[in-house]
Amino acid sequence: MSKKEAIQAADYDEEMTVTMELEDGESVTCAIITILTVNEKDYIILLPLDEKGENEDGEVWIYGYKEDESDPNAEPELFFIEDEDEYDAVSDAFDEYLDQVEFDELIDESSKGSR
Repeated sequence: MSKKEAIQAADYDEEMTVTMELEDGESVTCAIITILTVNEKDYIILLPLDEKGENEDGEVWIYGYKEDESDPNAEPELFFIEDEDEYDAVSDAFDEYLDQVEFDELIDESSKGSR
């Protein structure tokens, strides 16, 4: 199973994190929200966390995501999305993902209440 598949299969209650090294040398721990495929490319959605493990402002970071298929032990590569149209397409896909997650949660809650 690739890292991407493991992230996509993870239970929502099970938080997966990565540590990002920023240009200024600061390290930020981020929760991995999901990995999306848009136009046959993969993108990772990260939620930066503060020292308490929380995110107060709801800001997410969106990066391109690529795994080295020849080396399953290699760290995935994250890269900035330079093209504005590409970024907008990924952002729209993330909005759809959030809508689906909210819908699934509503269905789960209503099915628990009807038992």
